[in-house]
Amino acid sequence: MKEQTGKNQKLIEEISVLKKKIKELEQSEAERKRAEEALRANRKQLTDIIEFLPDATLAIDKEGRVIIWNNAIEKMTGIPAAEMIGKGNYAYAIPFYGEARQQLIDLILEYREEIAARYPHITREGDTLMAEVFCNALYSNKGAWVFAKASPLHDQSGNIIGAIESIRDITEHMRAEEALQKSEERYRQITEGLSDYLYTVRIRDGQVVETKHSQACAVVTGYTAEEFAADPLLWIHMVVADDRDRIIEHVQEILTGKDVRFFEHRIVRRDGQIRWVSVTPILHPDSRGRLESYDGVIRDITERKRAEEEKRILEERLQHADKMEAIGTLAGGVAHDFNNLLMGIQGYASLTLLDLDPSHPHYERLKRIEERVQSGADLTKQLLGFARGGRYEVKPADMNEIIKKTSSMFGRTKKEISIHRKYEKDLWSVEVDRGQMEQVFMKLYVNAWQAMPGGGDIYLETADVLLDDEQAFPYAITLGKYVKISVTDTGTGMDEKTRERIFDPFFTTKEMGRGTGLGLATVYGIIKGHGGMITVDSEPGHGTTFNIYLPASEKKVAKEKTAPGTIARGTETILLVDDEKMILEVSKELLEFLGYRVYAAGSGQEAIAVYMEKQKEIDLVLLDMIMPGISGGETFDLLREINPGIKVLLSSGYSITGQAHEILDRGCNGFLQKPFQLEHLSRKVREMLD
Repeated sequence: MKEQTGKNQKLIEEISVLKKKIKELEQSEAERKRAEEALRANRKQLTDIIEFLPDATLAIDKEGRVIIWNNAIEKMTGIPAAEMIGKGNYAYAIPFYGEARQQLIDLILEYREEIAARYPHITREGDTLMAEVFCNALYSNKGAWVFAKASPLHDQSGNIIGAIESIRDITEHMRAEEALQKSEERYRQITEGLSDYLYTVRIRDGQVVETKHSQACAVVTGYTAEEFAADPLLWIHMVVADDRDRIIEHVQEILTGKDVRFFEHRIVRRDGQIRWVSVTPILHPDSRGRLESYDGVIRDITERKRAEEEKRILEERLQHADKMEAIGTLAGGVAHDFNNLLMGIQGYASLTLLDLDPSHPHYERLKRIEERVQSGADLTKQLLGFARGGRYEVKPADMNEIIKKTSSMFGRTKKEISIHRKYEKDLWSVEVDRGQMEQVFMKLYVNAWQAMPGGGDIYLETADVLLDDEQAFPYAITLGKYVKISVTDTGTGMDEKTRERIFDPFFTTKEMGRGTGLGLATVYGIIKGHGGMITVDSEPGHGTTFNIYLPASEKKVAKEKTAPGTIARGTETILLVDDEKMILEVSKELLEFLGYRVYAAGSGQEAIAVYMEKQKEIDLVLLDMIMPGISGGETFDLLREINPGIKVLLSSGYSITGQAHEILDRGCNGFLQKPFQLEHLSRKVREMLD
């Protein structure tokens, strides 16, 4: 009994333990169900959240099976969630990368450095991995760029139970970046290929914070882009000092947002050259209108500036030439009329002297009148000197001989001046009017002497030179061989204002009432009339140099003839033609005094009529050049038609060049300049008849 009781007690205890275990199992099952329910709820909550994310998103469990595949990823890949949920073995990766590529998401589940090292595009921020990769995506025939971001999934205990990955298509963004890079590269290549220099200036709060410069800056300035970037003020330091304040003002205007179109200034290159540049700024304000940057184009315009300066100089010289020609035309007309007037005075004085004994009280007075007439004639020569083509008798000459003669003559009168000569051996000949050339150099010597009141030195030099187009063009002369004569003094020199006007007619530095003001204007006119040019170099305190260029000639130098002082007479018949009644009368009397028989005609028409009637008697025609109606030139041509062998001596108050020279070139036999003295008239007529 006792034994039976013990067995029962043991059974009761076992039943109690069994009930306890059953209760524990029931509690464990309930907890399991609650956990599963919580897991399902969490998963549903996660799925719901992921489902509505805008980015394509998926999640896998620890075994790599897809547990979430949201709407966005369905749209991106075109694969529905039903086909992906539960699939493992990298099935989630195939729509993006194919089967051959290790995936970012696997590095979350089991992170290994050696795997991450294979992909330099992967970055890590805490537990999150990110990558930008180009995928051979199944949903894109051309492939696509995607940005992937993967993070681990944890349970309540913090254990990793899976991973989540979001994927964003950034193809357009990458294409835009690539296009931007290509555009920037093209811009760089274009700017580097340009001779113009481009720069960019970044502004913050009205201050320059950064500058960028194209490589062409080295071509323009000699400094590299790196040097400009390192020193934003380098450009200002390069500006020529005289231009700097103006340029700083322009920069300040730009920094305040003022629209400055363009400006020009000079810079000093690294190698010391001074160059002209133009600057064109392009302003870039922000949305509030404040300047945040500006670009600029800098161009070397030195050659353009030189061309503009050359054009300006040429225009000034053209204006000067036009002015000189206009004044020369006026001077020629005045000289012509004045010479005709002097001719009458000279003629009647000569005729009166012929009837007077040298002991007569009026004889000396008439001689003084002749001297004053000669002074007047010299003045008209000066007027004709700068009148267009004011030459008289042109012959081949040796400029060394003329320089020697004139400088020796001058040196004998001005002992305080030392003259130094340097002659070119076998100097080329030139075709000049010797008298006018002597006048030129005497005026230059006097000009030098006046610039050296305490004495000084004059340096004379001659040389053969060849002028090319570039040298000859600014002076409106032809290229070729020239004889150069330099006259240099050690005097006071001239400032720029005086130098620019030195050849102007009636310009003088002397006080009012002293000098005619024709000196250097005459020099200029004579040299231009000989087809040459004259230049002047001078600075205050450094003396003056005149350089004369005369066209060289192939002709041999003509020897000077000394005219005898006797009066030559004759008995031939002369036709005298002049529209000035006074000159016609006095010239007729002079010729008749010399023994000639004279027919007088007051016009070209009358001369033709007389000659047609008396041509067998007439041995010489003394023909005035300027006449109303039929001019001297036309009269000459008509006379030649009547008698091709006719002898004609042309006479004029103008010089030999211009119209007179044209008539001589057509076969006229000689030229007589008014006013003429009896001796000169007698020799010239006799020369023509003999």
